[in-house]
Amino acid sequence: MKIGAQLYTVRDFTKTPEDLAETLKRVADIGYTTVQVSGTCKFEPEWMKEVLDECGLKCVLTHTNPDRLRNETETVFREHQVFGCSYIGIGSMPLDMRGSLDGIKSFAEAFLPSAKKLRELGGKLFYHNHAFELIKYEGKTMLDRISELFPKDTLGFTLDTYWIQAGGGDVVQWIKKLEGRLECVHFKDMTADNESKSVMAPIYEGNMNFDAIIEACLDVGCEYALIEQDHCYDDNPFDCLKKSFDNIISRYPSLK
Repeated sequence: MKIGAQLYTVRDFTKTPEDLAETLKRVADIGYTTVQVSGTCKFEPEWMKEVLDECGLKCVLTHTNPDRLRNETETVFREHQVFGCSYIGIGSMPLDMRGSLDGIKSFAEAFLPSAKKLRELGGKLFYHNHAFELIKYEGKTMLDRISELFPKDTLGFTLDTYWIQAGGGDVVQWIKKLEGRLECVHFKDMTADNESKSVMAPIYEGNMNFDAIIEACLDVGCEYALIEQDHCYDDNPFDCLKKSFDNIISRYPSLK
């Protein structure tokens, strides 16, 4: 498993191609060799390949517009191939498909053809969870139902550690449950503020058991652990990415 940076963490610094290029360089200077491209400005695939190569970075996953995934599956895959990325993600379930069993089924009907097409082409579709996927419908969580509706080889899960915890789930248990479709995970820690609200934190700066989480990821063959911190509050997002990187690598140097 390799540690990577989820660029959504530094999305405010990726609003133009020039800023995105500088951000990729700064991420590489921290020590990262792997990134997920998400929340950035638009870019040409050839340009992305050139910048990644210059920085010594590899893009292993994106979050992509769901409508393009549904309607232009092969084009999206070919664009990703230009900059060497085969894992293509959905950042969240569309709003109109949440909140009911019928909505979950509609999601599967809408995206299963794209998932199958990506597998035929040599790629894979990934679904990123938040907390609402742990709501139960007739005794089963939405996350369980999604996993049942998509064959194992057609859909991977970018399991988000923070959101599993926020939804009342056991992170290690979910890692084990999704074995075989967990090539990518999002590492995100949790602590609390003075009002007892849950807040995000760099890895090992919060209270989640990341030793157990990392060991579970290694046990199930996870390939990439992508550091994401949606909110850095008053801290600099690049500093947060560095804290997470340094804290993990000091304990698990082989993950660099």
